[in-house]
Amino acid sequence: MNPPSLTTDLREQDRLAAVRRYEILDTPPDGAFERICALAARFFDVPWSSVAIVGADAVRLKASVGLDVIEIAREPGLRASAILQDEPYVVEDALRDPRTAGHPLVLGDPFVRFYAAAPIVTSDGHRLGTVDVLGPHPRAVSERDLDTLRDLAAVVMDELELRLAALRELRGEQQLRRRGLEQQRHAERLATTLQRSLSPPRLPVVPGMDVAVLYEPFAPEDVGGDFYDHFPLGPDRSSFFLGDVCGKGADAAAVTSLARYTMRTAALLHEGPWATLADLNAALLMEEGMQTCTAVYGEIVQADGAASARLSVAGHPAPLVVRAGGTVEPTTAHGTMLGAFADPSFHTCAVALAPGDAIVAYSDGILDCDVGGSRVDEEQVARWLAGPPDAGAQALVDRLGRALRGADMRDDVAVMALRFAP
Repeated sequence: MNPPSLTTDLREQDRLAAVRRYEILDTPPDGAFERICALAARFFDVPWSSVAIVGADAVRLKASVGLDVIEIAREPGLRASAILQDEPYVVEDALRDPRTAGHPLVLGDPFVRFYAAAPIVTSDGHRLGTVDVLGPHPRAVSERDLDTLRDLAAVVMDELELRLAALRELRGEQQLRRRGLEQQRHAERLATTLQRSLSPPRLPVVPGMDVAVLYEPFAPEDVGGDFYDHFPLGPDRSSFFLGDVCGKGADAAAVTSLARYTMRTAALLHEGPWATLADLNAALLMEEGMQTCTAVYGEIVQADGAASARLSVAGHPAPLVVRAGGTVEPTTAHGTMLGAFADPSFHTCAVALAPGDAIVAYSDGILDCDVGGSRVDEEQVARWLAGPPDAGAQALVDRLGRALRGADMRDDVAVMALRFAP
């Protein structure tokens, strides 16, 4: 074997510096990543999967399914080789593939015969590790399979970026505290940082969709449980959700992170709102104690100048449809709260959208408000949204924002408007 070139060695040193930057090697196994592994193993129908970070001399498994180790030697052929390329790394028959035929995990327990991995890649191009699946029998994979692995690796990278941003902000806050800043300012800024990591400050651009969000915290110094997201699932297909975790503070923040992370991951693996909510329900039931939340989840498909949406609701106010002409219609989706029952029931409804039509989802914090001495109800929300025709998404959330100005709030308020605007 030829010795590594200076260029190769420098690249590896830069990669290891990136691994250290994310401070992931020496942290304990991660429950969120364990769900990624469970979803990957289920999708590929294999007994083993892992989220692995490759260090200088060893591979650390941050989460796994079916594997009883947390660290293995950095042997070439599997994970250590998978980080050498940007594209997914596939071994269809490990005993016949010269890259893996001599690997200890192939020749010995657990006798791996199939391996596929997608690299976890930073924004500056460093490959930290892999999301991988392993099986005891040779098999082929499709491009759709590889797309799923890429998506799961991207979700892991998104989570690492969020954690790094929160860690940096937290350390900045600690420095300010050491300089004598008063405790209240510290708490408020830390809560703001954590809230920002739980709900994305800027939603991705999805062609054909005009999206706007309103978030009004009830108590800025305390982390709320409202969460939301909107992201593409493929060409002309996107997904959105908005939910509310029961409770406040650190415990609610942990459940909020779990809910957002699980729903985004499940959306990549399922076609249909019911299955995505069912995955989140199962994840909440696995947590210690009773962790509950409400949510609305929808998928929007665009075709031939029109769009259709499928909506499911779990213990949450049903979304409203604001037509281009300014009228407002209710939707019929309903279902049970998440995390409370092992056999939840979700009723899914379909909504046809013409150009200019919008779906508006909102948290039940609006229904906890008093305006002019009266409690807000669903009919009042619909009246606030009705108005002049051809209102954009921002105009719709602004209507609710203006109506709630000066309201007696008892909870956080989140609103998301998604307008079909091809």
